Formats: sequence, C-alpha cells, structure tokens
Amino acid sequence: MVSTTVKAVAVAGIALLALTGCSASAAEGKSAAEGEFKPSADSRMIVPFSAGGGSDLSGRAIAAGLEEVGGINISTENREGGSGAIGYSHFLAQEGKDNYLLAAETALLALPLTQDVEFEYTDFTPIMKLGDDYTLLVVAPDSPYETCDEVVDAARKDRVVAAVSGATSLDEIVFKLVEAEMDVKFDRVPFESGSEVLAALLGGTIDIASLNPGEVLGQLEAGDLKALCAFSDERYEYEQLAEIPTAKEQGIDVSFAQFRGFIAPGGISDEAKEYWIAQAEKFEKSDAYAKYIEENVMQANAVYGDDFAQYLDGNYESLEKALG
Repeated sequence: MVSTTVKAVAVAGIALLALTGCSASAAEGKSAAEGEFKPSADSRMIVPFSAGGGSDLSGRAIAAGLEEVGGINISTENREGGSGAIGYSHFLAQEGKDNYLLAAETALLALPLTQDVEFEYTDFTPIMKLGDDYTLLVVAPDSPYETCDEVVDAARKDRVVAAVSGATSLDEIVFKLVEAEMDVKFDRVPFESGSEVLAALLGGTIDIASLNPGEVLGQLEAGDLKALCAFSDERYEYEQLAEIPTAKEQGIDVSFAQFRGFIAPGGISDEAKEYWIAQAEKFEKSDAYAKYIEENVMQANAVYGDDFAQYLDGNYESLEKALG
C-alpha cells in the first residue's frame, strides 16, 4: 500500500514536471518572438551552377557574409546541370528544412517556362535580392555600329549574328525582348562561356553580344570592345560606365536585369524565414556586401521577403512574354 506521503510527492513531481514543461514552452516561444531562432543544423548554400561562374561567386559571397554577421557555419555546394534544373530540383526536395539556402538568379523563373521541371518559383521562400545585374550590348572595336538603334536598323535589312549562352540565359532573354519590342530578328550562335563569346566577337564570327559589365570592364577600358548601350533603367553610376547610354535613350524600350539573391526551401516556419531575413539585412550593411556589389559592377537594390516575392511576380510576367 502506497503511503499518503509518497502519493503527495508523486503528485507534486507531476505538477513540477508540468510546470517545467510549460516554462520550457514559454521560454521557447519567447526565444522565437525575440528573434533568437537558430537553424536546426549547420547550413548549406546550394549553387545550381558550376564553380567559378556568376552564381558561384554570388553564393559564396552570400554564405561568407552571413557567416560573418550571424556567427553561423554555411558550407557551399555546387549542384550543376540542366541550366540550373538539377540544383533547383535538389533544393525542392529540401522542403521544410530551415538550414538550406540557394543562390538564386533568373533561372529560378526561366526554367519552369522553358523546361519540363517539377518546380515553380512559388515553391520556395524568397529571402533577399541583393541587386541587379544588367547587360551591355558590346561589339568589336572596329565594328561599323556605334549605337544600339543602328544594330536594330541593320537587322531589319540584313543578317546580324548574336552570341547566346542558353535558352534561359540573360543574353537570350534580352535579345528576345529587343526582337519583340522592335519587330526584328537576330541570328543566334550558341557559346558555353563569356570568354568564348569575347574570342568570337574579336574574331569576327559574331556581330554583337550582350554581356554583364563585370565580364567586359577590362576589355572596355583597354579599348578591346565597344559598348553601344546598357539594357538598364538608368545609366550606371560607375565612372567607367557612366557615359554608356541606355537602350531606352536610343528608342529601344528594353530593360531587363538578372537578379542575384538567395532563397530558402518552401514550408519553413515563420521564425526561420524571419531569421534569415534579419541575417540578410545585417549582411546588406556589411563591407562584404558593398565589396560584392562593386567587384561585380552591379546595381545595388536589396529587397527582402514579401517585397522580393512581389519582384519575382513582376519579373516572371516579363519573362513569360519573352520566353512563353
């Protein structure tokens, strides 16, 4: 027979456990509310392209910046193939995992429009857009073209050969937008890399190319290339690019940027989403962010969370018209 004292101790113990459990739950809730959430494990930054390219540079810069401001560990993992489809498909399988990130760019939107993939851009959680990477229309220094509208006029009368690097690439998108806007057609020659495009341009194999400023700044400064216009909303503020007019100034109403940013898997908690946004906001204020933007000659234009999602909606509509 159990004594009354033992019963009392047991009841008190149960009550204490219940109270402790409630206190722990309350503490956890308070922790989340105060923004003290931490990822469930060391984090991974997925780069859906090969090492050395723009997405790889972006992913590694973001990972290093977040490590510095947040005191967390983030490893970078390249999962290339299928113009980004393999990496994005792998990321889709990480739904609900709060310790995964992906270095995102225009392929996030273009792949569902051009390939039979299992994901839509809305399957993921937008965290931060770092900025915009516009392109310049460039030609060889001895090219007869001096402006972008001269290129368009030539395409109406004769064959103008353009370099492209894939069906979802920024250069292909820009050329399609120009064709739709100005009712012209360019011939295409596919290339694997920017260095191949430059060699073909200087060798006379192609007539025009649409390349990011970061890819050609050295050649422009050396006089090895001519920039005819920028497919941007406004002229660049960088001293080396400030004299290049926009396409709009030359009567071609086309402006399109490849965004650089990062996303989290779909299905993560609100606490996880807010945590990554808070870390991203710290990153934007850091020297690492400023260095990344400057070294890659980008237009700084950071947006977060729901504002990033709204940007993706508008960008998707533009791409749908160009690629659909």
